[in-house]
Amino acid sequence: MHRLELEHVLRAAGALADEPVLVVVGSQAILGAWPDAPDDLTVSLEVDLYPEEAPEKAILIDGSIGEKSMFHETFGYYAHGVGPETATLPAGWRQRAVVIENENTRGVRGVCPGLADLAISKLAAGRPKDLDFVRGMMRRGKVRSADLALLSRELAPESRALVEARLRALDGGGE
Repeated sequence: MHRLELEHVLRAAGALADEPVLVVVGSQAILGAWPDAPDDLTVSLEVDLYPEEAPEKAILIDGSIGEKSMFHETFGYYAHGVGPETATLPAGWRQRAVVIENENTRGVRGVCPGLADLAISKLAAGRPKDLDFVRGMMRRGKVRSADLALLSRELAPESRALVEARLRALDGGGE
């Protein structure tokens, strides 16, 4: 997926839900802070998002322009309507978020966690593809282990312990 495709999904989802602000929480959120992120970090065809003020409308988005919809079949990518609980993000993530709003989004604002917050979210999810995603960001110098360790302090204790263990494992210190 490329930034223009993300902007297209934001425009379509915002119009469909009649909501001006969408929160992007999946891997494609990387395109907020890093519009030309490399292909191996933008391989997903789905944009995980929800309307900030009406998260319950995510089901409408998912049903209309989600996986296997006409939108997906036509464009090759799609929206995945999720809820705020989908991503484990540090407490202050919203203040560090990157907003996508331009002519292509037609007034819809896409709120994307910053790169470090996104990495924390992926560490919390902990699937192999999430850990590979964080490794790719680290390898390219977009996030640093020490910064992620500091940021993990903004998580609830159980999430913090899990994230820190996974971070140590990525650094070669075992889990």
